Amino acid sequence: MTGLAVAKSRQDVPAALKVMHPRMLLENRAFGTAARGLAENEKVLTRFFRSFPDYHVDLEGHASDGENLVCWGTVRMTWTGDRFGVTPNGKTAELPVHIRFTFEDDLIASERFFFDLSELCARSGVSTDAVRRSLRGEG
Repeated sequence: MTGLAVAKSRQDVPAALKVMHPRMLLENRAFGTAARGLAENEKVLTRFFRSFPDYHVDLEGHASDGENLVCWGTVRMTWTGDRFGVTPNGKTAELPVHIRFTFEDDLIASERFFFDLSELCARSGVSTDAVRRSLRGEG
């Protein structure tokens, strides 16, 4: 899990893929997206890092029940470009983040990534409603 956090904070997609199980499921709950398998994860991560090129997570704690690992901390990211049909203000957003992992064959089998979309939009100067319409394919 540490290898994935380091790779993602460097926006190093090939390094991130090395610690993922071939059937890896990556869910971004704020955006309502899910990617399964290494090819989909590569595509999703590449697109995400284009939109948030300075993405970085500082983990502050974790807990495990033997099957799930839950981590929490702070994500810092600056929204760039016009993804979701909106133009952000270029300011870095700092948000609480929670991440749940599962593992298989000593690799990360799943990751559920939670942050507040409304807070990201507010700090990035874009309409949450417009982003949600775009995510639903209405915009």
